[in-house]
Amino acid sequence: MSELEYQLDLLKAMNQKLTEKERMYQAVCESADGAFLYFSLDKTRICTLGQWKDFFDFDVRNGADVQRILDEVDESGAAELQRVLYLEKTGNETDAADCQLKTRRIWVRFRVRVFYDSDRRPVDKVIHITNITKQRYKDDELLYMAYYDSLTGLYNRNYFVRLLGEYIRNAEESNSIVSIMNIDIDEFNKVNDGMGIVMGDELVQQFGLFLKDLCQQDNMIACHLHRDVFCIAIYDPAGRRTAEYIYNAIRDRLKEPFRLSNGFDISITVSVGVAEYPEASRSALELINYAELVVFRVKSAGRNGIQYFNAPILNDYMDSVELENRLKEAVANKDFVLYYQPQYYTGNRRLRGVEALVRWRDSDGELIGPGTFIPVAEKNGSIITIGKWVVEESIRQYAEWRRQFGFPFIMSINISALQYKKENFVNFLLGVLDRYQVKPSEVELEITESVLIDDFGTVTEKLKVLRGYGIRISLDDFGTGFSSLSYLKKLPIDTLKIDKSFIDTVMTDASTRVITESILNMVKALGFESIAEGVQEEQQYKYLHAIGCDVIQGYLFGRPLPPKELEKVFAGNQQAQADR
Repeated sequence: MSELEYQLDLLKAMNQKLTEKERMYQAVCESADGAFLYFSLDKTRICTLGQWKDFFDFDVRNGADVQRILDEVDESGAAELQRVLYLEKTGNETDAADCQLKTRRIWVRFRVRVFYDSDRRPVDKVIHITNITKQRYKDDELLYMAYYDSLTGLYNRNYFVRLLGEYIRNAEESNSIVSIMNIDIDEFNKVNDGMGIVMGDELVQQFGLFLKDLCQQDNMIACHLHRDVFCIAIYDPAGRRTAEYIYNAIRDRLKEPFRLSNGFDISITVSVGVAEYPEASRSALELINYAELVVFRVKSAGRNGIQYFNAPILNDYMDSVELENRLKEAVANKDFVLYYQPQYYTGNRRLRGVEALVRWRDSDGELIGPGTFIPVAEKNGSIITIGKWVVEESIRQYAEWRRQFGFPFIMSINISALQYKKENFVNFLLGVLDRYQVKPSEVELEITESVLIDDFGTVTEKLKVLRGYGIRISLDDFGTGFSSLSYLKKLPIDTLKIDKSFIDTVMTDASTRVITESILNMVKALGFESIAEGVQEEQQYKYLHAIGCDVIQGYLFGRPLPPKELEKVFAGNQQAQADR
């Protein structure tokens, strides 16, 4: 074989091997995800492999065709893609760019790798093209969830706090003000209870969209804080960008109802609290909390208004925090005592019973009345522990007095709404009665109208169970709450207590006398027993006796007394019964 023939055979063999490798590379590329664009930079050879037609409807045969790729992507990503496609000009080896194809509306990632020889001259370049549309949308969704509230499209709480922190840092540098508005939809629970959670969410959504449009200004951000509460932050408030202007715009919108998908129109009002940096606080979270604190003030004053945070509110807040901390210690140490106020039948002034009234004895020995600490206890939940102690101690004390003095009377015990709603309340009460061998008929539970607000049906059924065991039920503070006659006739109660506010003015105000007499006539017609609270004057007593009130309670016949002093009253009552 000649040398020439040998060289030809060798060349054919090498070409065959090369062809086999190219077929293998092509198969690998075609089975891989996406498409490939190969450049042989030293030989200016270009070829496409893989799923090229899934991305472009043209082939790239020379460098000029690369420009067609740039023409296919959205303008926002063209400049970055051009830098990556010609990566060898920067001397880098790898990089990537994400772009959206204009015609196919898909997102594409271009991954580029350049190969260099030993002298750092570029010799080969491979561009891998993949479809990242699903990943991009998923990333966008995660990004949206990280920053926005899915129901309203407003910022979520976490991102809002972060942006508010940036506002405060900028305001510190520029000596500016940042206003925070806490916006709370009034009586939102009635919407949820009356129409359901879905309609409640729709109302929140519509109101949130309104706030979103309202805050389309520079240096203003809004968030959906939680449930029916929204927050707006205003950097350097002025002109149309002030809390007052925003509040008035909200008031104007709320003059018209929101139309829900069920066809109902619903009108709402809002309570708004405003706190400002740096006057109220220099902390983002504290600003939000203080604005919320002011909202509570607005709601306690009747709702549907706006109030600004000030020093007295801060002082009251700090006092309440201190009181709450002291109350926690008192609950742990059981630093409570019971005083008892006697009740007398109006006709013969005979003892009917006593009402147990809790007092808190602080570390200085001072007695703190329930009006000071009971609202705090109801707010933080410690009323459950206090209430259980009151039930246990009052029934224990009653059993002791019953054995000591030998005559029955009625022990009235106040029960809070939270305590009453506990599932095991009935069993707990019956257990205490059984432990001290006290008859259920000698115990009266006093409930206020607030117990009935949330779930009238369930509350009524529980009252029926209690009365079924013989326990008496008294409706306290009648006339100060909702006082609906429609529910009064459905309540399984024994006694109705007329609030002290009526008794205070019954001798000086004709309208009060008309109302009081009407209440007593209604009580008689319904078959309830009537008790007048806060009787302090002989003239009040004579009037109440004349119009048919059954029982009186007040300073005229007896102040709340500690157990030892009340025993003198019992001894006198015991002697009076013996004389009869």
